[in-house]
Amino acid sequence: MDNTKLIKPSSPVIASRLIKQGILNALGVFVYTSAIAWLLSNGEKFLGEKPDNFMMPAAMLILLVLSAAITGFLVFGKPIMLYLDNSKKEAVKLLAYTLISLFTLILIIFAVLILK
Repeated sequence: MDNTKLIKPSSPVIASRLIKQGILNALGVFVYTSAIAWLLSNGEKFLGEKPDNFMMPAAMLILLVLSAAITGFLVFGKPIMLYLDNSKKEAVKLLAYTLISLFTLILIIFAVLILK
C-alpha cells in the first residue's frame, strides 16, 4: 500500500518536506556558486598568467551556460517534476520555499559583507 496516498497534500508533513527541500535546493545553489566564485578568484594561482586569446571568452561563455543549467536544475527541476505529476500546489510551494531560501542567503551574505 502506498503511504503517500494516506497523507493529505496540505498536511504539515508535506509542508515540512517541501521547506527542507527548498532549503537544500538553495544551499546547493550557494555551494555551486561559491565554488565557481572561488575558482574564478583563484584561477591565476592554478593557470598562471596567460595571455588573453580566443579560448578564454569561449570558456567563460561555456561556464555561463553550464552554470545556468546546473542552477536552473537545482531551482526548477523538482518543482517542474511535481507540476508534471499534477501536484501543482506543491510545485509552486517548493519553488517559493527555494526562492525564499535563496533570498535569505543573499541577505545573510550582504549582512556579513557590510558588517566586516
